[in-house]
Amino acid sequence: MDKKFSRRDALKSIAIGSGVLSLGGVASSFAAMNYIDNNNLPTSKRNNIKHSVCRWCFQDIPLDEFAKTCANMGIQAIDLLKPSEWATVEKYGLVCSMATDDFANIENGFNEPKNHKDLQEKYKGLIDKASKRKIKNVIVFSGNRRGMDEQTGINNCSKGLKPLLKYAKEKNVTLVMELLNSKVNHPDYMADHTEWGVALAEEMGADNFKLLYDIYHMQVMEGDVIATIKKHHKHINHYHTAGVPGRNEIDDSQELFYPAIMKAIVETGFDGFVAQEFIPTHPDEISSLKKAIEICDV
Repeated sequence: MDKKFSRRDALKSIAIGSGVLSLGGVASSFAAMNYIDNNNLPTSKRNNIKHSVCRWCFQDIPLDEFAKTCANMGIQAIDLLKPSEWATVEKYGLVCSMATDDFANIENGFNEPKNHKDLQEKYKGLIDKASKRKIKNVIVFSGNRRGMDEQTGINNCSKGLKPLLKYAKEKNVTLVMELLNSKVNHPDYMADHTEWGVALAEEMGADNFKLLYDIYHMQVMEGDVIATIKKHHKHINHYHTAGVPGRNEIDDSQELFYPAIMKAIVETGFDGFVAQEFIPTHPDEISSLKKAIEICDV
């Protein structure tokens, strides 16, 4: 399977609940089963990091099997799951650490007032579903700039999100805007710098609006990862990982040193999830995931 794809492409291609396997998926399936049978999966020992993993990066492994493998590995959650997938992971004692659905669109978000009515209606439905399953986080996006200036984008996002925040507060749900790079993966995306996200959070003034700090994306855009985390951690309730450059494994082949980053996160008192979002290049995808969890289990 060609691993040079984006989250957007992956989410579009997943057949929800179908259990359809590609040939690559069959190979990965057998690899995962082998790890389970041999009890060769690590268990998180330190409990300083709550481990999660993004489903779309391992989409060629059937969700039921993937959830079982993750549970045996000491992973506590799976990220970016749709409502139809929640029950599957819950069977193995896992939770959905970040809820999404088909309508949640990176390019067309809350910075465009024309989107507000439709997004508010659909997000209320997702918030209701998440609340009933005690899922705490629902992802939102700024949308692309399309020539819009930064402050107008903040104002528009605030107007579109504030009615939802009140509703989500009653349901014990947090809306989480992801910071993404506009240099490589998501051209023209507005929430592409931490300071912009923080400015929006401060404009919102709500404790159930937070940021998803994607370490890969922010390294691409601005660097200075550890200092940024320390400075703005109060606005962050979720992290994603991946190697730079390439968005692949987080081992010593790339420029970020994840043990130090994880220690900095722990030192802020963070109690949310860190979700692996790298695209594996190793034929045995589960081996790559296992190593990533070991690296981040500081």
